Amino acid sequence: MLVEFSIAPLGKGEGVGEYVARCLEIVKGSGLPFKLNPMGTVIEGEYDEVMSVIRSCHMSVTSDCGRVITTIKIDDRKGRSGTIESKVRSVEHRLSQGIKKDGV
Repeated sequence: MLVEFSIAPLGKGEGVGEYVARCLEIVKGSGLPFKLNPMGTVIEGEYDEVMSVIRSCHMSVTSDCGRVITTIKIDDRKGRSGTIESKVRSVEHRLSQGIKKDGV
């Protein structure tokens, strides 16, 4: 399954890079495939292992924040793996020129 999540500590100002970096260290330590994007992080794995990583991230941020919002989006397709890369390649294949980094 693919799971995209984002964690937003409230009351900590506009810049949350410190918290994102903290969570990415947890994600990297899990050994699961992942991709950071501008609005969150996508992790690929089995339900229990992915949710355990997200829980660890959530608990890490709540350790010094009074209020935290964690948003989770799940794409659970049975019998598929490696979709963290193949989903993007599938769309690029359908485009005549691929996706350019600047979106143009």
